[in-house]
Amino acid sequence: MSNLILYVPKMSCASCVAKIETAFTQASTERRAIQATVNLADKQVVVSGDISASEAIALIRNVGYDSEQVIDASVAMAQKNRDEDKEYRLRLKQAVAGLSLGIPMMLWGLLGGAMTVTNQQQQIAWGIVGVVTLMVMMLTGRHFYQGMWRAIQAKTANMDTLIVLGTSAAWLYSIMVVAAPTWFPIDTRHVYFEASVMIVGLINLGHALELRARGKTSQAVQGLLGLQVTTANRVTSNGDEQVPIAQLQVGDVLRLKPGERVALDGVVLSGDSLINESMLTGEPNAVPKVEGDSVNAGTVNGNGVLTYRVSARAQDTKLAKIIQLVQQAQTSKMPIGRLTDKISAYFVPAVVVIAIVASVLWYLTGPAPALSHALVVLTSVLIIACPCALGLATPLSIMVSVGRAAQMGVLVRNGEALQTASKVTTVVLDKTGTLTLGQPKVVEMLLLQELDKPSLISDIASLEQHSQHPLADAIIEHATSQNLPLSEPKNVVNILGKGITGRVNGKQYSVGNVALMQDIGIKDLTRVHQQAEQFATLGQTPVFVAIEQQLTAIIAIADPVKPDAQLAVQKMHQAGLKVILLSGDNQQTADAVAKQLGIDSVFAEVLPEDKQNKVKLLQQQGEIVAMVGDGINDAPALMSADVGMAMGSGTDVAIESADFTLLSSRLMVIADTLLLAKASMRNIKQNLFGAFVYNTLGIPVAAGLLFPFTGMLLSPVVAGAAMALSSLTVVTNANRLRSVKLS
Repeated sequence: MSNLILYVPKMSCASCVAKIETAFTQASTERRAIQATVNLADKQVVVSGDISASEAIALIRNVGYDSEQVIDASVAMAQKNRDEDKEYRLRLKQAVAGLSLGIPMMLWGLLGGAMTVTNQQQQIAWGIVGVVTLMVMMLTGRHFYQGMWRAIQAKTANMDTLIVLGTSAAWLYSIMVVAAPTWFPIDTRHVYFEASVMIVGLINLGHALELRARGKTSQAVQGLLGLQVTTANRVTSNGDEQVPIAQLQVGDVLRLKPGERVALDGVVLSGDSLINESMLTGEPNAVPKVEGDSVNAGTVNGNGVLTYRVSARAQDTKLAKIIQLVQQAQTSKMPIGRLTDKISAYFVPAVVVIAIVASVLWYLTGPAPALSHALVVLTSVLIIACPCALGLATPLSIMVSVGRAAQMGVLVRNGEALQTASKVTTVVLDKTGTLTLGQPKVVEMLLLQELDKPSLISDIASLEQHSQHPLADAIIEHATSQNLPLSEPKNVVNILGKGITGRVNGKQYSVGNVALMQDIGIKDLTRVHQQAEQFATLGQTPVFVAIEQQLTAIIAIADPVKPDAQLAVQKMHQAGLKVILLSGDNQQTADAVAKQLGIDSVFAEVLPEDKQNKVKLLQQQGEIVAMVGDGINDAPALMSADVGMAMGSGTDVAIESADFTLLSSRLMVIADTLLLAKASMRNIKQNLFGAFVYNTLGIPVAAGLLFPFTGMLLSPVVAGAAMALSSLTVVTNANRLRSVKLS
């Protein structure tokens, strides 16, 4: 299965999107599934399925568009920026040319000048104006005619079809009046040359302003691409040498000087420094790096000097994966967006029919001059109905939202996840590593038998070397801080959600929770119950130790809550969200943390497989659930939740599977992400409401609905200005998400 990204520079409207997606749908068969997702805002098509790049390009060409495959994201972005900058300047020049001719003609008519042909002198004068108008139309509106021709070849219609039909009808009627005025009743010998060039000029001006505003929507990806460096200092036997990134291999040793960006992901070999990772994670504080620590491409070195070994090629770095994910998310569709595309596919043909029917009715039944009125109605309906705003309403908001999230250190999987997140009613939080720092420490060890404490700690830590639980790290760290020797255990068994067993130095150890103690046959825990409860009420997790099925010790481990945890929970409550703690820890410890933070309810002593059931239970109760966990241990619950949010580390597994990956460890990001999702959907609905209302109300007005009450018809020039303004309004509204307050 391939996954292609194609750049289609000539896409311009919602009907373009529908044509391209339909072409791929029709090419799909039972044996070969092909799916295309089009992002009009970024002019990209993501194609998934069993199809080659050449075949995909051919399919797009068959419906009237040239395209090219995106191989390098930075090159593609640079090309898009160049294309849009070039198009912006061209559209601006075309707008000036069209308006420079159209405005004087319009003022002539408004100030009392004759806009009719009643004698030979007027016939000659308006004939010259007609020829000049045609030349300006061809020079400034050529792209509309090319777009219409592509649509005709593909046996479809698009926005260009409406513009060309409307302006051409106005010009053809006018030139016929000039060429043969006697064919027309005297009160219908009105010319509309100013409308033709004014409409083309105004639409070009709207496109230019839209391109300028739209350029801001992709700033997040441009910023991420700007983090990629092109060269690095490679350490060789002959000294350092500066080489292009493309020539570096996994295993190469690079030197990182003060102030430089990390070139590729790697592991520190020597030196120590502070690395600013805020551009990737949103974390404000620099992170200390020493031997053995990992560094990521795009992050910025402080004052120290580091050498590090490359662990990933340029296309495999975390930064590269983040850029790819952000671009894919920006190109993705929301359910609400797919509905819009379907409507738009039928919109243009329907508008053409409405325009023809309305103009015929005006000609047959309307007041004099009926022919002039019919032409005004035909032109106005065609122009005002252009569905540009409709096609941009959803994708622009997605682009800005996903980019804003990336700047916060949040990776959004797709647009659908963003829409679902806007409806979340309950946030379920894992405890260890999510609410807490995930760096637990041993705070007390209670011996229940007379044993050598250092030897016991050494044996327990030796066994815990084979555990992946965060509490195991606390015990190991406790042993190593005392320089205690660790040995290799035998017959190790990890029991999910309970603990670990194994033989160390000839003794059978069991280390874990109450459930594990009961499993190995220790039934009576009353003598330690009070002590365990005391630990738990202090927010400390009791870990039980048994040797040869005899309870030997209790280790109290505390994992401090994150500094912003309480404020984050408060912010979620202020947003109307219910907050639930879901933990495998004992009830008293979980309750202590929940009470400290103001969490609504607690599910404690829950096994990983039961976490999934708790999430499903909440869903059955009508809640829309966002589950926040570490992305690996909580995988079943994350997958079952309406929205899965992988917290903290940003591992490859989390980046590739979670709906949202929170690269930052700050809990405030959770609330901000859900608030951004709500703001995004609110913004999209505003855009769609504006676009739908504009077309819904605009078409009847252009068709003359208000004429019986006001005696006026909507001018084609006003219709063209309104159409251009509606697109610009959508773009401007979408860009408000870049600075919307998330509180």
